[in-house]
Formats: sequence, structure tokens, C-alpha cells
Amino acid sequence: MVCHNCRIECKRHGSDRKGNQRYQCRQCSKTFLEPREQPLEGMYLPVEKAESVLRMLLEGNSVSSVERLTDVHHTTILKLLVLAGEKCERIMGQKIRNVKVQDVELDECWSFIQKKARNAQPDDDPSFGDCYVFVGIERHSKLVLNIAMGKRDQATTDAFIEALRAATANAPYQVTADGFACYPSAIDATLSDRVDFAQLIKVYRAPAEGEARYSPAEVVSTEAVPVIGNPNPRRICTSIVERSNLSLRMGTRRFTRLTNAFSRKWENHWAAVVLWYCWYNFGRVHKALRMTPAMAAGIPDHIWTVRELLEAA
Repeated sequence: MVCHNCRIECKRHGSDRKGNQRYQCRQCSKTFLEPREQPLEGMYLPVEKAESVLRMLLEGNSVSSVERLTDVHHTTILKLLVLAGEKCERIMGQKIRNVKVQDVELDECWSFIQKKARNAQPDDDPSFGDCYVFVGIERHSKLVLNIAMGKRDQATTDAFIEALRAATANAPYQVTADGFACYPSAIDATLSDRVDFAQLIKVYRAPAEGEARYSPAEVVSTEAVPVIGNPNPRRICTSIVERSNLSLRMGTRRFTRLTNAFSRKWENHWAAVVLWYCWYNFGRVHKALRMTPAMAAGIPDHIWTVRELLEAA
């Protein structure tokens, strides 16, 4: 430890009440605390407790249940969630760039904020109502290349595809999406120089009379429609990205249908989404791969812990 004023080596001078080492300058007699990393950026919550809270959130627990299990106030839990989400957003932007890919699948996962769209009022916050998470995943490594959140419209689609371009290397690959009408123009404007693109359009059976309200629609048939280039018909598939939507709903409580665990604020919803996908990429072992998707893509060389996610950005 070096004195900030005199620039000479300090001597040990006991410790404070929290056990942190103190130092004293031999020349000016000023005392200093031992420098420490602050992954929580000033929060008083112990890092070990914060790690436990985040692990519970990533295993599908609600904020209320985490509060009961850890005795951490729900306001602190939400503050920690937003902080972790900001860190994970930076990690995703820094680490997942120019990734070599072969097959990319695109899909959108529905949720809502504060209230469902049918209950929204004209003077409500524009973020209230339906909210879609756009996901782009590499078929072979299972790496989530990019996510975007917003309304299911052209603006969100364009932003999503532009970020997908930055995440993937400048080499040919194939993209498959569902039948959403905004994809062709967005991909044609941004990725047409490097991709073969096709849409897998599903035809659903009309609901039978008396069918339950929340019964899933039955898929009658699918149609593969080439849009850009010459996509390989055998590689036109969206199964992997649709399976990742199930993982999101099982691992993030606010995506569980028919409960009161939905998000009330856009900021908290985005933090939960980006935290989950960053953990999915870097810290969650994929059973089929027996490693994390990021390791399969050659980005890190080990499985990250939640502590590493907090300290990496």
C-alpha cells in the first residue's frame, strides 16, 4: 500500500470494525483502508448473499420467495437485479462479437409489463402491455447471439437484426425465422450480404368449440419459404430457439403464465431477461453439450460463476 500524497510505502495499522486492513503513512501519518474490489458498486449487501439471491432468481424463484428465504428486502433484491442486469448487458456486448456461426434461428417470446394489452389505457406508460423478447441463437453451439426487447413491430425487429450483425462474423451463414412479417425487410437491409434466409411458417388448426381458453393451438402443417439467397431446406428449423423459450419461462419467474409474478417495470423486466441469457451463455451447463454455450463457441475456457458475472464487467 502506497500513500497517495507522499508516494512511500505504508505500514500496517490494525483493522476497522469490518475487518478491513488499515495502513498508515510513516511520513504524514495518514491512514488508509486496504483497497477492495466492489462488484456491487457501493451496495452494503455482502457479495456471498448477493450471489445466493441471484442464483435463486435464476432458478425460477419469485422476488417474494427470495425475500422470504434470504431475509433480504425486496427493494434490495430489485436493486441488485438491475445492477446485475446492467453488468450482464455489458458482458454480452463485449464478449459476443464477430462470432463464427453456421445456422442462426430467430424467434420472439411473449410477455407483458404491468397489464395485458387489452387492459391498457391511452394515457398509460408506452411500455405497458405486450412485450416481446427477440432471440437469436446459434443452432450448433446453442449460443444466444443477441436479444432485444420491445413491441412486436418493425422498429424492434430492425434494432434486433442490426445488433445480430455485430454479433456474427462476416462470413456466410443461414438464418431461419418464423413467419413474422417484419423479418424479411430487416434482414434484407442489414444481413443480405452474408446470409441465406428462410421462414418456417406454421399453420394452426382453428380452436374447437368448447376448447379451453389457454389450450395451445395445434400445428397442422409447416411451410418452408426461401426469402433471401439459397437456403438449404434441411437446415430450415426453429426448434432450438423455441426450446430456449421454454428454458426462459422455466428459469425466470416473471415469464410464468397465469400467475401474479409478471413485471411491473420495464427496467426490472429487461434486467431479468439479460441476466438470464448471460447466465445461460456463460454459467449454465447445456445437457446436450456438457458445457456452456459460450464454451462451445470458443469464447471462455471455463464455466462462469455468478460471482464472475458480477466482477467481469
